[in-house]
Amino acid sequence: MDPAKALAWALLSLAAAAALGLVILIAGLALLFARAPRLAEQPELAAEAAIALANTSLTVVVPAYNEAANIAACLNSVLRSEDPCGDWRVLLVDDRSTDATVAIAREAAAACGATQPRFQLLDAGPRPVGERWVGKNWACSRAMEQVVSEWVLFVDADVRLQPAALRRALAQASTDGADLLSLAPRLSCGCLAEWMVQPIMASLLGLGFPIEAANDPASAVAFAAGPFMLFRRSAYTAIGGHRALAAEVVEDLALARRIKQSGHRLRYLLGLDALALRMYSDFASLWEGWTKNWLLGLDSDVARALAASSVVLLMFSGPWLLTPAAALAAALLAATGLPGQRLLLLAALALALTGIGLQLVLRLWIRRQFQMPLTFWWLMGAGGLVVAAIGPVSVWRTLSGRGWTWKGRPLA
Repeated sequence: MDPAKALAWALLSLAAAAALGLVILIAGLALLFARAPRLAEQPELAAEAAIALANTSLTVVVPAYNEAANIAACLNSVLRSEDPCGDWRVLLVDDRSTDATVAIAREAAAACGATQPRFQLLDAGPRPVGERWVGKNWACSRAMEQVVSEWVLFVDADVRLQPAALRRALAQASTDGADLLSLAPRLSCGCLAEWMVQPIMASLLGLGFPIEAANDPASAVAFAAGPFMLFRRSAYTAIGGHRALAAEVVEDLALARRIKQSGHRLRYLLGLDALALRMYSDFASLWEGWTKNWLLGLDSDVARALAASSVVLLMFSGPWLLTPAAALAAALLAATGLPGQRLLLLAALALALTGIGLQLVLRLWIRRQFQMPLTFWWLMGAGGLVVAAIGPVSVWRTLSGRGWTWKGRPLA
């Protein structure tokens, strides 16, 4: 085969693969989310259950490390919540912050009129020498030394709750007999890096961790969203809690798996109208966060991690790179008198443009499901390049320990 024809077939094959991959992604997401359970607006409770819920107790634990930019808004949304039960309180655990997190938290609580016992602040203290504690596991474990309520909810500082979120979640957990109820939040984006990357990540997570399977006791699939995890305290204690997972970087997945493997009930629901999550404020934190989680989120399977980043590169960056390549090649061959190659290149161009159109369709679907605007949708090609780079960097950092950090703290 002559080089011109080989190039034409290569461009056509890549464009077709990208378009097909996007079709499968969109169709798979649409099918999964059509069947996905959602947090009920007003779960139906029998009279006895309603009385029991009114008499139960809840502690909302907010672990915080250098969250000066987030903590006021988070606490404001939590403390101004509708009463979820008769006895509930908020416990903020400061994980040795070096910024103004504690001072701002006190001011926010005072502004909400929250005093003890409704609001308490706990200093997590230094981590034990000779033990490996990563992420928020130490802060959460220290919090549980103070918790005596029947239910405990772990909420991240970058979460914003709607007023009825706590009430709805606790009622749903009670109705469903859940031992762990976790809610998928609506993702908020505020910086260019987030607009490029987060819609891609949201679609990958939605397909990679099927909600229906996660809720099926017979399925081995287990998933929970770390920003909002509501435990029955007895079940949390039975699986060892965060203390048993001190060295786990992706502790939410590990906790969900322990709940399911121990025979307790896991419920993972869409809570898009109940809470919002702004994960990263800039490119540096986004890069640090996703390179921390990518390999571990794929079960530490290096081949899967690299393959996934390659597929993202093909599906999201491919159409944007192939469109000018196919157009240029077709123009160069226009005067050669080789109609076969020109037709192949025109077909590749059409498929590449179709891939770009499918990315717009995907973003329209994400807007409908996650209330995420179309802002910068045309930068998905650049986002694909970033995600493709995250894969190999995550593999290197995780395996070598070099540069593997979260909020500046080493994870190795």
